[in-house]
Amino acid sequence: MKINWKSQTASFGGFILEFVQSIVLALSVFVLLYLFVAQPNEVKGNSMLPNFTNGEYLLTDKISYRVGKPQRGDVVVFKAPPSEPCSADGCEYIKRVVGVPGDEVMVENGQVYLNGELLDQSFLPDDFYSEAGDYCQEGVARTVPDGQYLCFGDNRSHSRDGRVFGPIDENAIVGKAFFKYWPIDSLGLIPKVSF
Repeated sequence: MKINWKSQTASFGGFILEFVQSIVLALSVFVLLYLFVAQPNEVKGNSMLPNFTNGEYLLTDKISYRVGKPQRGDVVVFKAPPSEPCSADGCEYIKRVVGVPGDEVMVENGQVYLNGELLDQSFLPDDFYSEAGDYCQEGVARTVPDGQYLCFGDNRSHSRDGRVFGPIDENAIVGKAFFKYWPIDSLGLIPKVSF
């Protein structure tokens, strides 16, 4: 029996070439999805408790705000403002949009008021206390400027957010968090909150 080494080497080389092409194609698709469609984010810290916990992973939709605007109640990922210590490292924050352009927001006696009305925060436990900050000072109404959004963490007593550093520019928003995928027991779409 005669073995044709040349044809076996050629078929093995063809297999390796196809394998490498498949890997390159998969990586290209992943990079395109990451850059333009969605990106994974890890929740770091407790500023979004009880709705998001430290170590959870979620997907951030990067397309929605190219065709629409952030809405009150959306959970967004944004680049840390320049005034924040980690901004030089390119860190990102996850917070909830409380005020859109033109809205008047006030923090008073542990409550948040939106356009003169007590904000319905049924997505938070009743005992959560919203403290004032450097920007949202106690009892002082602030109007959200055009092209900016005021975002708070859900865990109001333990969140560094818009109450401290003020509204963020629309162009700083990376996208809308829409899906939790880790740990498995938290798998699912992020519930929509409207107010």
